[in-house]
Amino acid sequence: MAPDGSEVPPRDDVGQDTAGEERDPGAAVEEPAKVMRIGGMIKRLLEEVRDSPLDEAARSRLAEIHERSLKELEEGLSPELVAELHRISLPFTDDAVPSDAELRVAQAQLVGWLEGLFHGIQTALVAQQMAAQAQLSQIRRALPPGAIPVPGMPGQPGHPGHPAQREGDDSRPSPGQYL
Repeated sequence: MAPDGSEVPPRDDVGQDTAGEERDPGAAVEEPAKVMRIGGMIKRLLEEVRDSPLDEAARSRLAEIHERSLKELEEGLSPELVAELHRISLPFTDDAVPSDAELRVAQAQLVGWLEGLFHGIQTALVAQQMAAQAQLSQIRRALPPGAIPVPGMPGQPGHPGHPAQREGDDSRPSPGQYL
């Protein structure tokens, strides 16, 4: 269910509805540059605090950064991805400062989700590219022979019998008028 109450169609991990209808992976991330920047910041933050002991003030600040990062991410994602992000992320309670472990788990979970999102988008793009190549091959096979010029074939530019080819020319490009 999307945040606006509408039904969200189930999806697989390669940018298709489970009914088989292909979706544009770029539409899932409405602001890819922003999502990448925030993802990079979160990953770097997690690396920085991984081995350091955190006092209460640092944990409180990290919890604020985590919540603000989630809000910023929501602005760059489709409603379906926002709903998924809400399902997997557990909010911190407002009355208590989270522990080191809670913060690190929340940050690692978010980084993992973002990496999964990026891999899913890459997979969907590769699948779309392969489908486009297959479609182009089908179109080429359906055309009559000779409809698509093939370099080096008789009658094509670059072939010795073509009018544009001069006698005695060894088909090397000319060096230009100033050389």
